[in-house]
Amino acid sequence: MLKLAILGFLHDRPLHGYELRRHLSALTGHVRPISDGTLYPAIKRLETAGLLVRETEPGSAAAPRHTLHLTEAGRAALLDHLREPEPLDISDENRWFTVLAFLRHLADPAAQATVLRRRLAFLSEPASFFYDGRRPLGAEEFEDPFRRGLLLVARATSEAELGWLRATLAELEGRPED
Repeated sequence: MLKLAILGFLHDRPLHGYELRRHLSALTGHVRPISDGTLYPAIKRLETAGLLVRETEPGSAAAPRHTLHLTEAGRAALLDHLREPEPLDISDENRWFTVLAFLRHLADPAAQATVLRRRLAFLSEPASFFYDGRRPLGAEEFEDPFRRGLLLVARATSEAELGWLRATLAELEGRPED
């Protein structure tokens, strides 16, 4: 997801490495901290792949600053990833939030709706953190307040997202809400 986030933020505007790191930390740092040892090799790989370029500018003090710019190949790679996210990008909440953060870069509402429909289908499948054989267990089946709480919070979060997905799909498709 680091690649997607880097390309997504650079699609918005060129950034210096430290600005990019600040944006990445705000988006995913609470879940997956971004260290320099992770970020700068990722930037170098994207630069080597021709997805971004580094331009040197005079610094405000003495040292020059490097600004990262997205190339046309980088823009195409970002849009391809957004159009066809991997299954884990749809099912993993943190990866999904990264996709969602940049989905606006797909200019085609039908393409945006296709991605949202994949998430809607995933969330519509019965699921739980706990099972009795193959049967998902609901919050009401637990006396344990912690497991019950986990399931209640997860259900409320899923219901909120399902409502948002349905409303947004209706808006994108120019129809009344389901």
